[in-house]
Amino acid sequence: MAKVTRDDVARLAGTSTAVVSYVINNGPRPVAPATRERVLAAIKELGYRPDRVAQAMASRRTDLIGLIVPDTRQPFFAEMAHAVEQAAAERGKMVLVGNANYLDEREVHYLRAFLGMRVSGLILISQGPSEHAAAEIDAWDARVVLLHRRPDAIDDVAVMTDDIWGAQLATRHLLEHGHPYVAFLGATEETPKSGDPVTDHVEGWRRAMLESGKSPEGRYFQAAYNRYDAYQVALKLLASPQRPPAIMCATDDQAIGVLRAARELRIDVPGGLAVAGFDDVKEAGLTDPPLTTVASDRQAMARAAVDLVLDDGLRIVGSRRERLRQFPSRLVVRRSCGCDA
Repeated sequence: MAKVTRDDVARLAGTSTAVVSYVINNGPRPVAPATRERVLAAIKELGYRPDRVAQAMASRRTDLIGLIVPDTRQPFFAEMAHAVEQAAAERGKMVLVGNANYLDEREVHYLRAFLGMRVSGLILISQGPSEHAAAEIDAWDARVVLLHRRPDAIDDVAVMTDDIWGAQLATRHLLEHGHPYVAFLGATEETPKSGDPVTDHVEGWRRAMLESGKSPEGRYFQAAYNRYDAYQVALKLLASPQRPPAIMCATDDQAIGVLRAARELRIDVPGGLAVAGFDDVKEAGLTDPPLTTVASDRQAMARAAVDLVLDDGLRIVGSRRERLRQFPSRLVVRRSCGCDA
């Protein structure tokens, strides 16, 4: 059977191929309702399927958005990727997802691959300093929006959460329960990488501690951003004579590991240990006890990132601060902190 072409659709609908194109692409010119119906009926009758590759070659853009994340195995990034996919679908786009696995070379690999596919835009949840990624973006003159994290090396438009304020809220709340201090379970290094949200989590924790007259010195503990490594660190920390009375975790995934370690060591939460996390992943409400955490509006952030990367006004002129879309954090109180919620 011969392949159905746009000419065939135009012939059956009694119109031009240009009008068929306007109907398929929803523009750039308007089509009268009656004509649109004839074209759609012809497409259905003939079983016509647009050649997306040819369209992409003609327009130099596809219906795809590239999304690069550090690791979709982590609940926060999985939920953020899902939110981006939903937002993109609302705009008639599909999403290609690449896992950088916290490696610069993998991040650059996906940048080259997606930009080489002529994606309509690229959303980057960066995982490191990203000097190589910055060079790649400049070389392609790419449409890029940073999401969740804004490395110093990349100066594109960013969509982020007010992480400092969120960490302050959670730390203050734990201190208000009467604990002499709050420990912090953060990155695998004492000073996280520049532009890392955890840097802001640490800053918020430090500010809340100092505001309350508590010293943060010696109360920062290192762990990778997942429950498994956090569990191993927490086993040693909670079994030591210097067991902290409360722990603020950089991520909910870490907090889940801390809760498991406490249960294994028969430490009552929140009676013998208060715990708070950050991100409000869906699993946080199902832990035992349910986890007090800091939430951000992931749906709104994803929608903002998709809108920015697709709209012509992406290249916002102004200071670095003016190119930042920051969303507020809010405290979600559950039982792990000592509340009855």
